[in-house]
Order: sequence, then structure tokens, then C-alpha cells
Amino acid sequence: MNALTDKQLAVLRCIAHSLRDHAPPTRQELANKLGFSSANAAQQHLKALERKGMIALDESKKSRGIRLLAAGEEIIFEKKSYPQRLPVIGRVAAGLPILSETNIETYYEVNGVFQADYLLRVHGEGMKEAGIFDGDLLAVRNFQAIPQNNAIVVARLEEEVTVKRFFRKNRNDPIVYLLPENRDPHYQPIEVDLRTQHLHIEGLGMGVIRQF
Repeated sequence: MNALTDKQLAVLRCIAHSLRDHAPPTRQELANKLGFSSANAAQQHLKALERKGMIALDESKKSRGIRLLAAGEEIIFEKKSYPQRLPVIGRVAAGLPILSETNIETYYEVNGVFQADYLLRVHGEGMKEAGIFDGDLLAVRNFQAIPQNNAIVVARLEEEVTVKRFFRKNRNDPIVYLLPENRDPHYQPIEVDLRTQHLHIEGLGMGVIRQF
């Protein structure tokens, strides 16, 4: 089997998670999520994955004609023989997709226990009572839907990216709360009014890597 590049692995994981959550991603969705310059750039990575036997492209289904093949599923879901090499995201530059090359500090190999797309370096102590400390690497899975209450999320509020617990009284409530896990009064819940503020869930926290 031909080895996959870091970008091809990122595209493959994005496809697998999108299929699990709803439907295959479009080329433009891949470009937006992974920081590619255009939908055509995403298409080139899809073609490479098809040549390597990871996916099948069905042009008759237009933008969403992507099917994960057995070899691709083995890499995504049977990671014991294929460790993940995940990008480490540091400070997120305003206005850029979180997986833009500008935000990537380095790459870190993990043993496959996390179904994650990237590692986010945590800044601050706002989630320490959830076991997430300053300097930790939070394993994050891309996520496009509304998360369940109390899920640990990476949220982009306007241009700021933060790690918090998600809470919403009901699915139609325009008010969302981003909750810290630190009883210090310095850390307060963030109330978000979706009618006037832009909130985007970048992903779900799947686990923590602590570096000493």
C-alpha cells in the first residue's frame, strides 16, 4: 500500500467522520474545513486517494459522490497497524480555517486510540476540573452538527477559539452556553445569543495528551 501524505490522511478522516455524521462532504466543504485554497485543490487530494485505493469517486452523484473503501476504513477504524500523525494546532489566526497551515505548529504521532483529526494546544486553566490543563494537547474530531449537552467542544465565537462544555436548554433555544470547568470566579460561563452572534463548533474533544 502506498503511504498517505499528512494532507491525504486529513482528507480521509474528514470523509469518514462526515459519512458517520450525515453524508459525504462536498469538495468545497473539504476545502473550507481543511484550509485548502480551492475546491479544485480538494479534488486533487480525492483523486490521489482514489488512485491509492482508499476511496471511490462516483461522478454521477456530482459533489457528494464519495465512498470509503475497505482500505480506507482499515486506516481510519483499525489504527493499531497504522498510527495517526496528527497536526498540532497552536494559536488560531483570526479568519483562517483551524487546519490552515498557518495554524499548524508541528505533527505528533499517536497510537490510534483517538478518533481525532487534529490536536489543539490548550491555553489557560478554564477546563482544569475536566482534567484539561494549560499546555495539554486536546484530541479533536471534526464535527458539523449540534453537539449534545455537556460535550467538550472547540468553539469559534466570532473570531476567538475556545474549549468549553456546550449547553443549550432545547434545540430551538437561540441562547447557547459555553461552560468552563473551573470554580474560580474568574472563569464565567459565556452566554451566546445565536440571533446576534456567530458561533461555529469546530470539533469535539476526544481525549487529552499531556506532555511533560
